[in-house]
Amino acid sequence: QVYLTESGGGLVQAGGSLRLSCITSTRTLATSTMAWFRQAPGKEREFVATIRWTFGDTYYAGSVKGRFSCSRDTAKKTVYLQMNRLEPEDTGVYYCAAGLQQSDRAQTYAYWGQGTQVTVSS
Repeated sequence: QVYLTESGGGLVQAGGSLRLSCITSTRTLATSTMAWFRQAPGKEREFVATIRWTFGDTYYAGSVKGRFSCSRDTAKKTVYLQMNRLEPEDTGVYYCAAGLQQSDRAQTYAYWGQGTQVTVSS
């Protein structure tokens, strides 16, 4: 069984920064790719970023590219999402996900965390 636990959310003013963390209970082939998604109230879940454990290669949504940075610590089985220059439009619940393939489609990921709330005030 794979468990993902996010932390680091909170309330921040526009222009501020937050760092989210996601720890996974296990690293297997089935969880070789980690991703971040977010969901704002009344909106569909949208892709934010993805990173692969082995190579550390990343891919970002256009809306966060240049502001957000994804990294991983293999020893701690933890991935991070550093969010800078936050905007009110970044508000939402941020979810960590794990899967086999690198993708921006939520259906690709088999395992999900419970989410952490990020609120950006204007």
